[in-house]
Amino acid sequence: MAKFSSSLLGLLAAAALASSGMAFAAEPAMTKDGMLVDHKGMTLYTFDKDTSAGKSVCNDQCATNWPPLTASSSDKSVGDWTVIKRDDGASQWVYKGKALYTFKNDKAAGDKSGDGKGDVWHIAKP
Repeated sequence: MAKFSSSLLGLLAAAALASSGMAFAAEPAMTKDGMLVDHKGMTLYTFDKDTSAGKSVCNDQCATNWPPLTASSSDKSVGDWTVIKRDDGASQWVYKGKALYTFKNDKAAGDKSGDGKGDVWHIAKP
């Protein structure tokens, strides 16, 4: 019986550790080829006109052309990653003070046709 109890306790402890690890979400983006990409491999960009941390000025048609990297209502800021509230009420990921966006004309993972657009859009780098 003692052997069964210690095995059961070990199993319960392992389950508790595994479930607690599941509470931590993956970072919203990753690094590939020296740039930040979303989990689909799409290039992420920053916008020079976003001058204050915690505020995106890319709204309306801008946000249609440059979709924000959205965060869910349960996502929380951690480390270099923060979540901001957009003017449209949605939440957006920010990396080191810079709001992140994709570009509607990038069609496949690794495309980076938005880099340098209007001299205000740039590939986000870690």
